[in-house]
Amino acid sequence: MLSEQAQTVLSVLQTAHIEYHVKEHIPVYTIDEMSALHLPDGEAVAKNLFIRDDKKRTYYIVVIRQEKTANLKALRQTLGSRPLSFASEDDLWKYLKLTKGAVTPLGALNDETQSVVVVFDKDFMGNQIAVHPNDNRASVWMQTNDLIGLLKEHGNPVVIAEI
Repeated sequence: MLSEQAQTVLSVLQTAHIEYHVKEHIPVYTIDEMSALHLPDGEAVAKNLFIRDDKKRTYYIVVIRQEKTANLKALRQTLGSRPLSFASEDDLWKYLKLTKGAVTPLGALNDETQSVVVVFDKDFMGNQIAVHPNDNRASVWMQTNDLIGLLKEHGNPVVIAEI
């Protein structure tokens, strides 16, 4: 049974006329656990990181291909930001109403201030992407461009970057 948060996300996708499919699974907390599920279209699964600058002024959801690693120093250069580090679980809840293991760009829909910047690896452009629907017990597949459009419509800044 999908959580209320996941059901809310799917309702938003339906209202926005975004085509998607969802698959429920055991809770996963890492990209390795996600890969071990061997889900169909698993190559579309994104790794999602919640990071912040050293002054806690700017927060980012970084969405990268699962086989990549995020070099925070290089990402700092790409984004023109202050030094970056991982945000705390408290900040994850404060800004996105998400818990550890459930980081997803769809969490930006919970960002009441529309201040969290969502950064997508350019490799997802023009392709399908799979992310959690604000619950790490399910994954939802959709076109990356549809997801980006939804986030922009919500008001969050979106950056496409080479990561």
